[in-house]
Amino acid sequence: MQFRRILVRGALGLAGLVAVAAITAGAIGWYLHPSHVRTDGIAYGERHGRPLTMDVIRPARPNGLAVALMVSGGWKSSGPGGAPTWLAAPLLRSGYTVFAVCHVSQPEATVQEIFDDMQRGIRFIRAHAAEHGVRPDRIGVTGGSAGGHLSLLLATRGDGGRPDAADPVDRQPSTVQAVAIFYPVTDLLDLGASTENLHDGGAPKSFRKAFGPTVTNLAAWTNIATALSPARHDHATLPPTLIHHGLADTLTPPEQTERFAARAHAAGRRVEVVWHPGAQHGWLTMPWDIRHFARWFDQHLQP
Repeated sequence: MQFRRILVRGALGLAGLVAVAAITAGAIGWYLHPSHVRTDGIAYGERHGRPLTMDVIRPARPNGLAVALMVSGGWKSSGPGGAPTWLAAPLLRSGYTVFAVCHVSQPEATVQEIFDDMQRGIRFIRAHAAEHGVRPDRIGVTGGSAGGHLSLLLATRGDGGRPDAADPVDRQPSTVQAVAIFYPVTDLLDLGASTENLHDGGAPKSFRKAFGPTVTNLAAWTNIATALSPARHDHATLPPTLIHHGLADTLTPPEQTERFAARAHAAGRRVEVVWHPGAQHGWLTMPWDIRHFARWFDQHLQP
């Protein structure tokens, strides 16, 4: 009889654990898939005969503000529908309309061209802000790795547009008003302890074709790398910037973020860095860290 009681209690205990696990999984699934409407594959330009597209993810309760997600890893991007909704879930839950901006992947497009296309993406969002119910003067930007790099280039090199441009999109500014990103490369001229550094003064070893055929010329590379290094640009107008970075990252070592933040602080600009001990180039809890991104945008984009 006692043995039967133990079996029953054990079965009930196991059932309880299964129920808790199911509830937890359901809660996580619910959180990562908020109610929204997606419009995938909106063309915002062209590169090498191929359309440039973005996906617009609109939350159930929009707050009238936009966040541009740079869909880029290793300066490679996906096509329409490639940006997973769960990645933007905390932003959607806070009411942000997310514009997932894609590009033609390297080496078909150079990183220089990719940055120009990301600027085009921001201009397009601004030009069509009224259609999507967002403010054109309050746009945030987010991404990770190459996406973080492109975000910081927008933050440091975004411009006011060309008033005399034939295309009305190109008349729009490519500036952003707040940044929240993961582990960006910030200084291509000094790769430091990165596993991509061959210590020959040249481009990252795995990405040399990404910067075009002149990259093997060190003088040409110096010019390219300077133009594409956020840490090397004027920080006087840098918008509020949040960076999450793993302390064990060997691809883009912590010194990349340290160098950028030091220059920004010297210019009196706000950069907040969150270090993740033991984390490498990505970690499991990143979807939860995006909640911090949402709070950052609440603080720096809200009127």
